Amino acid sequence: MHSRYILCRLISRTHTIRLSSTLVLAEQSDKGTLAPITLNTLTAAKQLNNDVHCIIIGQEKCSEAAAELQKFDTNIKKIFVAENALFKGLLPEVVTPFLLNLQKQNNYTHILSGASTYSKSVLPRLAALLDVQPITDVTKIIDSEKFTRNIYAGNAILTLKSNDKIKIMTIRGTAFEVAKPNNNNGAQIEKLSSFDNIKNDQSEFVSQELQKSERPELSAARIVISGGRALKSKENFKLLFDLADLFPGQAAVGASRAAVDAGYCPNDMQIGQTGKIVAPELYIAIGISGAIQHVAGMKDSKIIVAINKDGDCPIYQIADYSLVGDLFKIVPELTEQLKKK
Repeated sequence: MHSRYILCRLISRTHTIRLSSTLVLAEQSDKGTLAPITLNTLTAAKQLNNDVHCIIIGQEKCSEAAAELQKFDTNIKKIFVAENALFKGLLPEVVTPFLLNLQKQNNYTHILSGASTYSKSVLPRLAALLDVQPITDVTKIIDSEKFTRNIYAGNAILTLKSNDKIKIMTIRGTAFEVAKPNNNNGAQIEKLSSFDNIKNDQSEFVSQELQKSERPELSAARIVISGGRALKSKENFKLLFDLADLFPGQAAVGASRAAVDAGYCPNDMQIGQTGKIVAPELYIAIGISGAIQHVAGMKDSKIIVAINKDGDCPIYQIADYSLVGDLFKIVPELTEQLKKK
């Protein structure tokens, strides 16, 4: 009787064990390739030491991105492909219930995605449906329950522990290295075809207008040249574009919130706490004073160069190189000098 009791206890304990597993919501770029932030998210997922599944959702070209994912040896065991006209525009009203069904089928303990517009529209909805607290902008993974994230515009680092059974997290791309390819991964690709129970009567995708440019995206550029309100007009931003053109395929142009609010450039160029987070090898801040919310979006840059006529502005406190003077004289001169190189 005693041995039978011990065996029953062991069996009951076995049934309560929950294996950890991670789902990564992979993103595609407009060209059908993996979005750069997905590669940073894969690095974060590997640090959880769980088996990793990836899901690629879209209207088309998902198989191409799945084949690209196979090249990365980051604990990826399976790659789901959800390709259907239903996902046109990746409306959160469609993507969220689909992810909810996938979660119910696989019981993931962690769901990760890069901190992007796409994930910020989907994962909070998913967290609400699962009755868990989402963890945003994770900068470090300590273990499967403890993580760090920036608070107060990056002036403080919060270490938190989540007791939720399902951790839903967005990953700050600049805080994690890009995953390295390894052609020996061979993760299994599984195409999903059952979407009958996904319905959307709340929203409709109408159209999308994209600006085509030979310059890289801000989040992926090796060099970022950013301008502030001191440029005084939309036309003067041409100084920055002329400088960026000297680094074809490497340099992107950004802006401070003040410049965007003044109408000098569109919202998708904004860098900062309420804009895009970047960490290029070289960041050139032109006519930017260095407000806290802007610094929060670029302070992880490897080398920071500041050009401003005010020698006491906050940007100089974090700059590696500083040029104090009139930007309308310095920038054209810098451009001409670089042309000679």
